[in-house]
Amino acid sequence: MAIHDTLPPAKRPAVATRMIDVLVSEWTKVRSVRSTFWLLAVAAVTAVGGSTIVAISERTSSKPPMPDPVASVFLAWVEYPILAVGILGVLSFTSEYTTGQIRTTFTAVPQRLTVLAAKAGVTGVVALIFGESLAFVSFLLAEAILAGHQGATSLSHPGIPIRVLAAGFCVCAIAMLGLGLGAVIRNTAGAVVALPALIYLPLVVLTLPHPWNDNIGRFTLLMAAYQLVSEHSHAGLLSHPLSLAVVVAWPATSLLIAAVLIRQRDT
Repeated sequence: MAIHDTLPPAKRPAVATRMIDVLVSEWTKVRSVRSTFWLLAVAAVTAVGGSTIVAISERTSSKPPMPDPVASVFLAWVEYPILAVGILGVLSFTSEYTTGQIRTTFTAVPQRLTVLAAKAGVTGVVALIFGESLAFVSFLLAEAILAGHQGATSLSHPGIPIRVLAAGFCVCAIAMLGLGLGAVIRNTAGAVVALPALIYLPLVVLTLPHPWNDNIGRFTLLMAAYQLVSEHSHAGLLSHPLSLAVVVAWPATSLLIAAVLIRQRDT
């Protein structure tokens, strides 16, 4: 039983106050763990490095310019940074199961869905701010390198800002997927293995004969994300709004399963 629950009803803090307390607690956990900063640092270095390499290669190449600069830069850095951010989401839950601290957390806050919501809120905000920052820095760096080149573009170009924002949002979606997996599996190693399996293995469908590759591939997370950040719709993939729905559906499903299981388990 939580300390709050032992108080007379008149002296119990409001629901909003209790939620704020839980959010503050989760924020303290996230920022006090070294792995948070290391994972974000790895993601940042990989993203900036990948964007720089793509931009330099584009500038020195004699081939035609990139048809879709935002999507091209996005693909340059998304594959590896998203794993680091996804693992951050995994650890936000599994680290407490590893240390046994989760029992203390659930004793202090018996409403387990509140704990899940708080962890999702804190991790989601961190991942969203980080993802958006990374997307804009990577794009601006690439375009600074390409300045004066025929493949250059800018944020003032119609449609570019929303695509860059979408790239940052996709990073946040991966973090939420990782958090959901961590809550479901409750084991760091297992969730870390499951994360890339859910992200990359579905892309195997792209090797299927046409039209099966497109019909199934459009529902994979990375292909939907690619469509979402592309300036022009690609044949065989879903529209931008539907691609956004697919990107949201992946982490939402993992969190929904986590919400069901977290109430049924002893810990």
